[in-house]
Amino acid sequence: MEFIPTREKLIPDLSPREELVLLARTLWREGYDDHIAGHITYRQPDGTFLCNPWFLLWSEIRAEHVIRIDGDGNVLEGDWPAPLGIHLHLQLHKLREDVTVAMHNHPRYGTIWADAGRVPPVYDQSSAQGGGELVLVDEYEGGVNNAEFARAAVEAMGDADLALLANHGVFVLGSSIRAVHQRAVALEQRCRNAWHVEALGGGKPLKGPVAEVFRQSDGNRFIGFWEAMVRVELEADPTLLSGDH
Repeated sequence: MEFIPTREKLIPDLSPREELVLLARTLWREGYDDHIAGHITYRQPDGTFLCNPWFLLWSEIRAEHVIRIDGDGNVLEGDWPAPLGIHLHLQLHKLREDVTVAMHNHPRYGTIWADAGRVPPVYDQSSAQGGGELVLVDEYEGGVNNAEFARAAVEAMGDADLALLANHGVFVLGSSIRAVHQRAVALEQRCRNAWHVEALGGGKPLKGPVAEVFRQSDGNRFIGFWEAMVRVELEADPTLLSGDH
């Protein structure tokens, strides 16, 4: 009998707040761990957004810490303030209705390539998982905690799904939590592996039809990967979904 995996067989049912928390925690483990920096927004059916709070590490947030904000960044629910750079997300969501989840942080290798002002080649299939178009954005003249500069950065992205923000960090977009997780993990692996390959003197990037198949992925096709990483987090903190801590 063919086994067709479903979320119910692989992980427990998750609320939107729990999905956001697990995205933050899984990405922290992948290197998205620049102290209290970084923000995730998750568009809800009513037009509001769930968001991680300011002041808490991604490795410590729980569902009760997640805040809900409106399109102008006002906190509607929760006891914590919104992250300082939330304007980047607010401008993005105003211009890109196709984006459900947006994630910004400063992972080590992604930030190195952003600092260098270069888009790293894709050298292996794991670095290509999640698909999407990666662009370099250097069109803003100040921090994205300023609405004007944030809008300029979003406009410079165009229809791209991932961006290296020059001298800053990375921005990853998707239609779901799963997609952003897959794309963010693959992006940091792409940046890390490209750094090592170039240190060896260079290599042969992934090209042709195979590369194009990966690029066209919407990030939702690799069933099982997100679930596996969720299980790692739930094993590390068995109380994460219970509220007991």
